[in-house]
Amino acid sequence: MKLYTYFRSSAAYRVRIALNLKGLEYESLPRHLTRGGGDHRRSDYLALNPQGLIPLLIDGEATIAQSLAIIEYLEETHPEPPLLPRAAAERARVRSLALLIACDIHPLNNLRVLDYLRTPLGHDTAAVSDWYRHWVACGLRALEAEAARASRDQRHLVGSDVTLADICLVPQMYNARRFDCDLEPYPRLKQISAHLEGLPAFAMAAPEAQPDAV
Repeated sequence: MKLYTYFRSSAAYRVRIALNLKGLEYESLPRHLTRGGGDHRRSDYLALNPQGLIPLLIDGEATIAQSLAIIEYLEETHPEPPLLPRAAAERARVRSLALLIACDIHPLNNLRVLDYLRTPLGHDTAAVSDWYRHWVACGLRALEAEAARASRDQRHLVGSDVTLADICLVPQMYNARRFDCDLEPYPRLKQISAHLEGLPAFAMAAPEAQPDAV
C-alpha cells in the first residue's frame, strides 16, 4: 500500500491511525500542502487524484481518495480488528459521530477554507482565528453531549472499544489545541482523546512522528 499524506493533515492522520490499528504496512509518500503553492496541486498528483486532496491510498489497482472512504475500504478488506460495531444501530451511531467531525467541523476549518478567508476575502489573522474557533466550538459542544450518551467507559466515544469515531476525534482535538481553542468545556472529549493518544496505533500516527514533520 502507498499513502499520499501530509503530517498535519487531519484527514491523513485518520487514515494513518486506521492503518496502524489494522497492523498494515504502507509506504508513506508525503506531499507538502503549503510549500511552493502545494505539492497536491501539481499535475502529476492531480493525474492520480483529480480532487487534489490529501490523503490518497493506492492498494494494487485500487486508488481511493477521501479519508472515510479509505477507512471503510480498509474495514472491508481487512476486517480485524473491527472499527465498526456489529449491531446496526451502534454502527450508525459511530458513523454519525465520525461524520459530525469529518463533514460538519473539519471542512469549515481546513487549510483551503482558511486560506480563502485570508485571500481573496481579505480577513485578517484575528478574524480567521475567530472563524476557526467558532465552528470548532459548535461541533465539539454537540460531540461532548453525544459522548455523554454513547461512551461506556469515558475512554472511547462509543461503547468501550476503538471505533471510526475515535479515529476522527483525535486529529480534530489535535488541531483544536494547535489553534488554541478552549477545550475546558469538553471534559469528556479531553479525557477520551488523552486515553486514545496514548495507544501505540494513535501515537505512531501523530504528526510529530511522521517523516515529513518539520
